[in-house]
Amino acid sequence: MRRSRNGSARPRRLRGTAPGGISGAAALLGVAALVVSLAPATATATAAEPDPGEVIPGARTDTPALVDGIREQAPAAATAAGAARAHLAAERDRYRIPAPARDLRPAGTERDGDREVVRLDQTYRGIPVLGGQYVVRMEHGDDGERVVTGTSGRYFTELSTGTTAEIDDTLAVERAVDAVLDELQTANFMSAEEDEPALTGTSHGLVVLPTGTGVLARHITVRGTDPAHGEPVLREVYIDARAGYPVLQYSGIRTFGTPAGATTGNARADTDTEIDAETGSGTNAAAETGSGTRLDGTAVDLQVTYNPVREEYLLRDTTRLQDGLALAVWDARGRWASDLGGIWPEDLQEFGSPTAAFDAAATASGAVDAHWASAQVHDYFKDRHGRDSLDGHGMAVNSLVGATDYGQPYVNAFWDGQKMVYGTGDAEYRPLSAALDVVGHEMTHGVIEHSANLVYAGQSGAMNEAIADYFGNAIEADVYGTPVSDPDAPLLGETLCRTLSPRECAIRDMGDGRTTAKSFLGVGFGTDNGGVHLNSTIFSGALWDTREELGAELTDRIVYRALTQYLTPLDGFTQGRDAVLAAATSLGVTGRDLRAVERAFNAHGIVANWELALGVDSDPVLERVNTAGSRVGAGGAWWTASSSNEAGSEPYSVWAGRLDGTGQLKLMSPNDGRYHVNPATDGRTVVWQAHGATGVEILSRPLAGGPVKSLWQGRSVGSALDVDGDVVAFAYSTYGGRQAVGYLSLKDPAGRVTIGGGTYHRSTFPSVSNGKVVYQDRQRVRAGYELTTRIVDVATGEDKAVQQTSTETSLGPTAVTREHVYWLLDEIDQNGTTALRRTALDGSGATDLSPETGPGAMNVAELTVSEEAVTVGARTQVPELTNESLAKLWQFAPDGSRSRVSCNRGEQLSAAAAPGTRVLWIDATTGISDVVTRSRPTGTCA
Repeated sequence: MRRSRNGSARPRRLRGTAPGGISGAAALLGVAALVVSLAPATATATAAEPDPGEVIPGARTDTPALVDGIREQAPAAATAAGAARAHLAAERDRYRIPAPARDLRPAGTERDGDREVVRLDQTYRGIPVLGGQYVVRMEHGDDGERVVTGTSGRYFTELSTGTTAEIDDTLAVERAVDAVLDELQTANFMSAEEDEPALTGTSHGLVVLPTGTGVLARHITVRGTDPAHGEPVLREVYIDARAGYPVLQYSGIRTFGTPAGATTGNARADTDTEIDAETGSGTNAAAETGSGTRLDGTAVDLQVTYNPVREEYLLRDTTRLQDGLALAVWDARGRWASDLGGIWPEDLQEFGSPTAAFDAAATASGAVDAHWASAQVHDYFKDRHGRDSLDGHGMAVNSLVGATDYGQPYVNAFWDGQKMVYGTGDAEYRPLSAALDVVGHEMTHGVIEHSANLVYAGQSGAMNEAIADYFGNAIEADVYGTPVSDPDAPLLGETLCRTLSPRECAIRDMGDGRTTAKSFLGVGFGTDNGGVHLNSTIFSGALWDTREELGAELTDRIVYRALTQYLTPLDGFTQGRDAVLAAATSLGVTGRDLRAVERAFNAHGIVANWELALGVDSDPVLERVNTAGSRVGAGGAWWTASSSNEAGSEPYSVWAGRLDGTGQLKLMSPNDGRYHVNPATDGRTVVWQAHGATGVEILSRPLAGGPVKSLWQGRSVGSALDVDGDVVAFAYSTYGGRQAVGYLSLKDPAGRVTIGGGTYHRSTFPSVSNGKVVYQDRQRVRAGYELTTRIVDVATGEDKAVQQTSTETSLGPTAVTREHVYWLLDEIDQNGTTALRRTALDGSGATDLSPETGPGAMNVAELTVSEEAVTVGARTQVPELTNESLAKLWQFAPDGSRSRVSCNRGEQLSAAAAPGTRVLWIDATTGISDVVTRSRPTGTCA
C-alpha cells in the first residue's frame, strides 16, 4: 500500500471522474486557480535600474504565473523569440527555467505597434508538454532596443517522467479508436444497423501531460461519425505511452450551439480552376464587385472573382488578403456535416454564379450571408486590432455552407481548425451563416486558436466559447451600430429565427446574470466537452458587463489584448480574470474604471477559490478521484472505485471501503504500472479491469483479503463488469470492435462461456444476480437482424429470450434481481427519449417504469438496481441544455413513482445501487469529481 508523507495509509486522490465524467487531466483544463495581483500601471523603472515589479508564484511550479510592471533591457538577439529566451535565461533565479533555449520552442510572435508578444511552448526532453506555454511581453524603446515589460503563463518545473514509450503508434491508434467507439456505443445503445461507426485515428507522436511529475502519452486524433446524431466526430485522445490506457479525450470541433491541428485552409478551389493547392492563389482570376441578397432581404455588395475556366463568378474575395489568398465560400449543400469536420473533400467547389449578381439559391443556402459576414469579421479585426486575418499572418478564410445532418436539417455551425462549416437550419432556424454574431463567433475561434489556443475542454474551453461569443456580438454591434444598452445586445443568434422573437430565438444570453457560485455546472468531457457552452456565460457575462461599464471600444481592446498577450492554453476562469485585469492595466485603465472591471468579475463569482463555494447534499466517500473512463461499484456493505495519486501522475488503483464510512480503506489492486479501472463488488469480492501495454486483464480479490486472481485476458473490454457470488459477467470486444459477452466462475475461470463477438452476432450490456446473466443480443437471421434481451441460467446453461424487439429498436444496459429483469430501450428513433422496461424472469408482465413517450419521458442512459429499488441516470426533455437537462439520478419506488436521488448541480454519473435505497455515484458538481453516496432519495428539487 502506498504511504503518505507521514506514513499513514490513504487513498491516492486528485481531480477527475468516470465514463462521461471529468477526465483525469481535469486539473490541466482550467480547474486550478492562480491568484494574480497586478503591478501599478505607473511602474517606470529604467533599463539601467530594473524594477523587480510584481512576481506572482505559479501553482505546482517554481516558475511565476505572472511578472508585471517591469522594464528590463532584453539581451540583444536577432529575433524576438531569441531575445525572449535570452531574458528568461538571464533571470534564471526569478523564472527557474533551467534551459530556455533547449526547453522552450517559439510558437509565434504577435506584434502590436512597438509591442512584441512572444509565445514559447514548453518541451520536456524534446517532447511537447500539453498546454505548457510561457509568454514574454516586450516593447521597443526609443533607442530601438527591446525592453521586457512582463511575462506570464505555465512552465511546469516538476516534470520527471521517463520518455521511452512502451507502445507504438499502431497500438495507440487502436486503443484510441476503441475508447471513442466504446463511448459512442455506450451512449447510443445496440441497434440493428449492420455497419459500425467508421472511425479512423491519426497519431501526432508523443506528448507529456503535465499532471504531477508528468504522464508520457501518445496524442491521437480520431475522426468519423456519430451514428446516432450524424454529428462529426473529431476527438483528441491521449493514450498513456506505457500502459496504453486513454487518460484524456475531448472534442476538437468548436460548435456554436450546444454539441451534438490548425492549417491555413488554403485548399484547391476545384479540379479545373488554376488555383495553387499550396498557396490558394489564382493565376487567371479577376476580382470584381458583385452583389447578392442576404436572408433578411438586405441587398449587399460582394467582392467576387471571375473564373474563366468555369465561366462563372465565384464567392471569392482576394481584395482583403495578399498573394492571391482569399475569403471564399464553398458549396457544401447536401453534404453531411460528419464528412466535413477536420477534412477537406477533394471535389468541393466554391459557390458560383453565371453573373456577378448572385441569385436566390445563393441567398437561400446562406452563401451570400457567409461571404458578406466573413468580410465584416475580417475588417473588424483588421481595423480595430490590426490583425491580418485569423492567424495574424494573412491566412485564407474558407466558409462551407449547406451542411446537413445525414441529409436532414442541421442547426449548428463549427470551426474545425481550418474552416467554418455552417448548417442548413430548419423550418424555424435560418442557415447558421445568416447571423453575423454566429459568423463572428466561429471566425473568432480561429483567432483564439492562433493566439492563446485555449484548450477546448473544461474551463479553458468555456473561456474559448465566452471570448468567441463576446467578439461575435461585439462585431455585430459594431456593424449594425447597436448600443451596448440595447437589451437584445447580449443575445447570441437571436436573428436566426423565422417566427420567434429575438429573446425566444437566442442560443445564449451574455446578460443572463448567472453567477459562478450558483450556476456553474460540473460536467464531464462527454457532455458539452466539459461544459464549454454550459458555463461560457459565466465568463462572457463578466466581459459584457465590463463593456456596459467602460464602453465598446476600450473593452474590445482589453479583451483582445488579454487574449493575444496574456492568456495561455490551460488557463481557467481565475486566470482569465487576471489576464483581463492585467490587460486593462497595461492599457492605462486605473482607478474607478479598473474597479469596474473587478466588480464585473465579482458579480459573476469569478474570484480566487470560487469552486469551494459550490455545495452538495451527498456524503463523500472518496474525494478528488483522478480517473478517466472508470465506473464505481457497490454491493453488500461496501463500495469500490478507482483513483489516481495526489498528483495524478501514476496509473490508477482500485480501492474499497464501507458504505457507512467506518474502518480503513482497502487497496485492492497491485501497483504494477497498469491502469486498474471499472471495479464492481457484491460485498464479498471485488473484480476489475487492468489495462496494460499487452492488453486487458480482469482481476478479482476477496474483500476479506487474499491474493489477486486473474480471470480473463483479451485485447479490449467494455465498461460493463458485474459480480454476484461465484459468477462474473463482462463485456469485451474482438478485433474490429465486435461486441461480445463472457461469464465465468470465480472458482474455475478457465471454464468461461462467451457469446457474440462475430461478424453477424454481437452481444453486450451483461449483468448478473443470483446465478442469472442478462444481456442484449443481435444476430443475423435471413436478410436482417434479430434483437433480443436474453437471460442465461448459469447452473443449467439454459439461454432464452426474455423479449424480442423490432429491428427499429435500440437496446441498452440491463440489470437483474431475484424476481425481475430490467433494461433500457429506444423504440422511436431520434425522439430524444428512451424507456426503462421491467419483466419477470420469464419475460411475462412487461411494463415500462419510465415510458418513452408521454409526460415525464426521459432519456435514460444508466441503470442499476437493488432488490428494493431501481435507480437510473437520465436526462429530462427541456428546450435547451441547462442544469435540468443534465444527467441526474432518479429512483423508482415499488409503486412506480419516482424521485430525485440528489439535488446536486451538474452531472451525476456512474450510479451503483447498494442494499435498500442507498446509491453511490460520481458527482461532478464542483468540477472536481468525488465518489459520493446517499442512503435515500432527496425527493423533489426546487
